[in-house]
Amino acid sequence: MYNNPYNINAYSPQSNIDRINNQITELENMKKQINQQPMQPTNLTQNFQLAPTNQSSMRFANSIEDVKKSVILGDTPFFSNDMSVLWIKNNKGEIKSYELNEIIPKDEKDMQIELLMAQIQELKGMIQNERVNANVVKSEIPTNTTANDESVGSTTKTSKSSSISRISTSKKK
Repeated sequence: MYNNPYNINAYSPQSNIDRINNQITELENMKKQINQQPMQPTNLTQNFQLAPTNQSSMRFANSIEDVKKSVILGDTPFFSNDMSVLWIKNNKGEIKSYELNEIIPKDEKDMQIELLMAQIQELKGMIQNERVNANVVKSEIPTNTTANDESVGSTTKTSKSSSISRISTSKKK
């Protein structure tokens, strides 16, 4: 009856107003229901994987040969199993090697102990140097030397008689 377009009462202004008011109340009720229910996002069930997910994660390697064999997409760090060596391989295949040392944080007492230990070692060195210098006798210049007289490298020794010739003395009678 209300949906019949040929109904005579459909052209009355009061029926149009009532119909519009009913639609407005229905829309308001729907609005209230939506506001009372929290909006829940819809879950996507499709996963897209365009590239490997571990392209820039760190990896472990036993040797540089393992690093050379691995295929990577970006700069990737490789650590040795004992964490003492770091290799960084870029996508061109170039590898840089680094040696890693543990840094132990030091407080004031540790730094003061190191300073005092260094001073003790310095004083021990000074004491040893003084002992060596106290026992040194000035060396005399040697008088007997052998020199190379020829350019060939053979040594020439000149021998002079070091003995004193004996002069015979006769007894006078």
